[in-house]
Amino acid sequence: MSTRYKIHDQNALYFLTLTTVGWIDVFTRKECRDILLESLRYCQKHKGLVLNAYVIMSNHVHLIASAQEPHELSNILRDFKKYTAKQIKRHIEQSPKESRREWLLQLLQWYAKRTAGKKEFTLWQADNHPIELYSPTVIEQKLAYLHNNPVEAGWVERPEHYLYSSASNYYLGQGLLEVEVIDPLSDIGYLFMG
Repeated sequence: MSTRYKIHDQNALYFLTLTTVGWIDVFTRKECRDILLESLRYCQKHKGLVLNAYVIMSNHVHLIASAQEPHELSNILRDFKKYTAKQIKRHIEQSPKESRREWLLQLLQWYAKRTAGKKEFTLWQADNHPIELYSPTVIEQKLAYLHNNPVEAGWVERPEHYLYSSASNYYLGQGLLEVEVIDPLSDIGYLFMG
């Protein structure tokens, strides 16, 4: 793996992409999306996650985030992925609404057998594809890309209409999760002065 896609500064601002194994559409169910939201909320409150933007798609999640010292972003992401994988597995196994139960479990077990160190079940790809946000231009670009994902997918006409995104925080002032809204130009000191 290239060193370009590693978290070098554990407290810097990053654009992250967390993807399911095989790009499996696990997050089509509201209950699975809500598990992700609840875990992000927990990480904000108890693990030092500073969340600036997010979007939950059917098979991946984009975040713009950092970690408050002394916390490390890599550890937060590891714990988030471990916990959400367990909770989503439990949901798939126990929910009477999950019509894809057998198929999903077989597929996620199949990927687990092909992933080093995994035995029974895996949900997430190992990489988070971190890109450090080093300038206002890059921050603006990544914010627009993240918030426009549901529009590009054809799910909504405007970014703020998608419930599982921070676009409503940016455009309407509130959303499902609290985020620290950033304006790349006015927040230059906060972002780049440490």
